[in-house]
Parts: sequence; C-alpha cells; structure tokens
Amino acid sequence: MYRFSIKAGAFAIIFPVPPSPTKSLIMPDTKSYPLEKCPVSGHEYRAPQPGDSRSVCPALNAMANHGYIPRDGKNLTIPTVISGLKACYGLSTGLAAFLTIGGFLWISKLFTINLYDIGRHGRVEHNASLVHADTPEGEEYAPTKIHEDWVEEVVGDIQPCALECRQESLVDAEDVARMRVRREKTSPVMDAVHAEVARGEMALILGIWETKGVNKTGVPLPWLLDWLGKERLPEGWAPTHQQTLTDTVARSKSIRLWVEKLRSGQ
Repeated sequence: MYRFSIKAGAFAIIFPVPPSPTKSLIMPDTKSYPLEKCPVSGHEYRAPQPGDSRSVCPALNAMANHGYIPRDGKNLTIPTVISGLKACYGLSTGLAAFLTIGGFLWISKLFTINLYDIGRHGRVEHNASLVHADTPEGEEYAPTKIHEDWVEEVVGDIQPCALECRQESLVDAEDVARMRVRREKTSPVMDAVHAEVARGEMALILGIWETKGVNKTGVPLPWLLDWLGKERLPEGWAPTHQQTLTDTVARSKSIRLWVEKLRSGQ
C-alpha cells in the first residue's frame, strides 16, 4: 500500500513561507477581468480567460480563478503555490510543502510551472477523474474539459438520496467511495500510487470543508458541485481550521476502506 511519508534529513529546501493565516494574507491577483462577488475579501471569482493556463486539478484551478495564485496560471513557483494553498484552503505549512514540492518533482520541474503542466499523464495526473475524461492513448497530457453531466452524476452517489434535497445534503467518505467505485469501473485499473492520489484529492476537501449537520457530517453538496464543475470556492466561506497531513492521510484511509467494503459487496 502506498503511504505518504516525510523523512527528516532526506533533503532540505529553503525558501520563504509566510505564517499560516486565519484569513488570507495574500494580495489577490487583480488583472482587469470581469469579477463576481468574492467568498473571501479581495479574492473575487473570475472564470479563466483565453490564453490562461488551467490543469485537471480543481483545487489549483479554483486558486487561480480567485487570485490566490496568478490568475493566468502561469510561471508558478514553489513558494507561490505553498502560500496560495495555505491562504486559500488553510493547509498547514507541512502539508502545503509536501504537496507542492512533491508535485513539482513528479512532473520533473524545479523552478516554475504552468497549471497545464500538472496534467502530464502518469505523473500527478491519473485516469478515472470524477469530471475529466481519461487521457487518450498516445497523448502526453490529460484533457482539461469538464464534463458537466459527470458533475451531476456525483449527486446520485450521495446517501441519503440527494436528488430532491441537494441544498441540504452533505458528502462524506462513504459517498466519495461510491464516486470512486463508479468512476473506476469505466477506466483502466490504476496502480496503487495513483489510486492513493485519487483518494487523497477528495480526502483533502473532506477535511477542509467538513460541516456538521443534524444526522451527518460532511461537505455541503452545493460546494462540491461548484468546486468540481465551476472551479470556484463557496460564497461566504473562509478557512476555519488548519488542514494537516495527518488528518488528510486518515481520511484517505477511510475512503479506501469504504471502497474495499463497497467492492466486496458487489
């Protein structure tokens, strides 16, 4: 089984990282594009414009759409991405550095990247995305087009049924496991590493947006749908806690156990 790990002394990379904020300390990227009401003061949503670079990752794309990293998604450095992850999602310095440095190295980049670089197939990117098609055979980069009908298919994976009450529905690890099982049925089998990456992506957002309801704890379904389909943050939301690597790994394990349970019952 693939495990996240950070071994002290393995390497040292020194760069300035601002302290973890409770509110955004990053000055938003204010290019003169049409803006909409901002979920966090100063970070208005702006859909990508022609020529902007975007990836297959909704988390990074949303950061660009809200100006936590350059809105054009280009020439991103390691410190820029780490600072953006901390300010936008409330990630701990350790988790933000782990994801960023690991991502840069995995796509063989050391200094700067464009968001599109993330989609290099077989590196960070993987098949069986919830809203993107698999990488066609022979292609080096995955398609970034969002399939809106696939976004809606997510609703059918929620229990209790969210078809009639999606505004009040919450999404938990079991629901995410249903999404993964459904999507992976139609894609080539993933190796253990990329299966862990796929679970980890959703484990992050389960921790970041966890909300306690009357009968269930999870991510508000409307938030998840906007994030996957429009790559935008919830209106009126700001980080309420620090999301750590330990918590994310634990949530990823929970998703994996639910996936195994669901598959064994099929």
